[in-house]
Amino acid sequence: MDERVVTNHELETDTFEKNIRPDSFDEYIGQNDVKENIKVFVTAAKMRNTNLDHVLLYGPPGLGKTTLAHIIANELGSNIKTASGPTIEKSGDLAAILSTLEPNDVLFIDEIHRIPRYIEEILYSAMEDFKLDIIIGSEGQSRSIKIDLPPFTLVGATTRAGDLSSPLRDRFGIVSKLEFYTDDELTQIVERTARVIGAKIDKDAAHEIAIRSRKTPRIANRLLKRVSDFALVEGINKINLEIVKKSLDRLKINSSGLDSTDVEYLMSIIKKFNGGPVGIESIASSIGEEATTIEDVIEPFLLQEGYVKRTSRGRIVTEKTYREFKINEQKTLFDYDVL
Repeated sequence: MDERVVTNHELETDTFEKNIRPDSFDEYIGQNDVKENIKVFVTAAKMRNTNLDHVLLYGPPGLGKTTLAHIIANELGSNIKTASGPTIEKSGDLAAILSTLEPNDVLFIDEIHRIPRYIEEILYSAMEDFKLDIIIGSEGQSRSIKIDLPPFTLVGATTRAGDLSSPLRDRFGIVSKLEFYTDDELTQIVERTARVIGAKIDKDAAHEIAIRSRKTPRIANRLLKRVSDFALVEGINKINLEIVKKSLDRLKINSSGLDSTDVEYLMSIIKKFNGGPVGIESIASSIGEEATTIEDVIEPFLLQEGYVKRTSRGRIVTEKTYREFKINEQKTLFDYDVL
């Protein structure tokens, strides 16, 4: 699959995200319940002069889990060390990360569900007792090493909370789910990002970007950047509604935020499988994608917005999808129980 503009996963071209990232809870737009609760917990930890309980943030990609982790560290006045679950392959990898921590530091592990199980077990004592107990050396010459760790806060981020083992999940004192954003919140984010990058934008232009952003800040910021490119080349000093519509139409992102990949996925179910139900593997084969890519990248927004449903027999498209593409709804023989 070609690099999708509206994918909620981070792209190499998203390096500017670090420059536009808010530094405090007050600057962070959206996720109000999560934000306010964590703000209380951070304040309490500072008042007690103790480390903050370990935090687990979960939800679809692009909703601000990494940003929240950095804000937590900033608000605590602590340093943040970052790692990714897939890169921690050996006990030595974990030891190297943990041994650099200072008291009350924040360790952020993205995609924490992808940490190998045996590494996860080593993490238990580190989280609970602030001790690292690992075995090094080859078989027959191995030895156990115990290292005392300073009190720290682990912030774990995952798009698949169900893939975490119960022992690991139970060691997080604060567990928060991030939800999709409203159009108004995304409009505010687009306007804020425009100010940070020095671009001028009309309110209605910001709102148009918001409603095509799949309720995801990462996509909203990416679309703003692409639109600003079109505006710059065309000599437009202030981004207006016309250039936004023209730019996003050229990027094949329709007024509902669907792109060509979404359309291919939905039309495959309609045309090749009579609207469903159809299994995920069959859909994957029909459009040349991996089943995991469909589940992690394509489907979350389509399910959230009611374009497709999961049933006991497989995926089915909904009446909303037929209306979206102005197609007469298919007649089916069964009623499907939605999972």
